[in-house]
Amino acid sequence: MVSIFELTRSGDWRAGLGRGRAALCLGAVALTVCVSACGSSSAAKSDAQQASDALTAGLQAQGQGHTQEAINDYNTVLKHDSKNKYAYYNLGVIDQGAGRNDSAEKDYRNALQIDPEFVSALFNLAIIRTVPSPSEAESLYRHVIANDSANAAAHLNLGFVLRTEGRQAEGTTELQTAVRLDPQLASRVPDLNASPSPSPHR
Repeated sequence: MVSIFELTRSGDWRAGLGRGRAALCLGAVALTVCVSACGSSSAAKSDAQQASDALTAGLQAQGQGHTQEAINDYNTVLKHDSKNKYAYYNLGVIDQGAGRNDSAEKDYRNALQIDPEFVSALFNLAIIRTVPSPSEAESLYRHVIANDSANAAAHLNLGFVLRTEGRQAEGTTELQTAVRLDPQLASRVPDLNASPSPSPHR
């Protein structure tokens, strides 16, 4: 499993994905949270400030492999900001990495209730849903591609799903698109006329 610790420096969280576009999006994701009254050390911290502090602490803990500490921090975020999609997403990353797919699915769905276009959550949820519901996984990968048409990993995994469903021609087209976007993925599909392993690309 690939673990990517991402703290974005730009206003677009996707800019921090880098090679995550060709890998399972199992990295912590956060945007810089702007809070007011930052210079007021004497005033009680607002919910927004406490959520921001806890999110930062959670990202640091997760990056250092201290997952329980990170879980506690993300739950603190949600206590102060129940609509924080990044806290839900990062909890999902931790749960998925630990094999707790049921919990991870709930986390990603919570994140997507807040932001239905959250590409990393869509991608990771698609991986979880590939075996129990290939049709839902297909829909999720297509949603990723609608938001990020150059996402080679999504095209690759969609190709695997389509081939698993017996839709060889459509699957081959998606696999070819994936390799065109990222030639390094060619090793995953050495023969596009044969059925490759349908396991999701990580």
